[in-house]
Amino acid sequence: MRIDLTSMLVDDQTKALAFYTEVLGFVTKADVPMGAARWLTVVAPDGPAEVQMLLEPNAHPAAKLFQKAIFEDGIPATSFASADVQQDYERLTERGVRFQSAPTRQGPVLIAVFDDTCGNWIQLHQVFQD
Repeated sequence: MRIDLTSMLVDDQTKALAFYTEVLGFVTKADVPMGAARWLTVVAPDGPAEVQMLLEPNAHPAAKLFQKAIFEDGIPATSFASADVQQDYERLTERGVRFQSAPTRQGPVLIAVFDDTCGNWIQLHQVFQD
């Protein structure tokens, strides 16, 4: 068993696609019309092509409530691995990305959390082998 698809609730698929590709640098893997929404996935340019993240509309009332609650509490919806959190923080800050705080060391992990503009906090993490 392995993970090949995960989903991220978003409030607007078009806005999410622009942010995840143009700002973060992910690559569109699938973009299939499905009525009012799309089957819209992105992949990391330097990661396995079969590991996709679905930019899923938060159209269900429970999804909207859940997304709003964890965002308001400052809880990241997911975490992305980074080879250099400080460098990614600086690059994304230059692109106008809003961070909760500067990179912070938490034991063997350096983290930074940013707003994806689509209703989610996203954590970057870098693990050190001290």
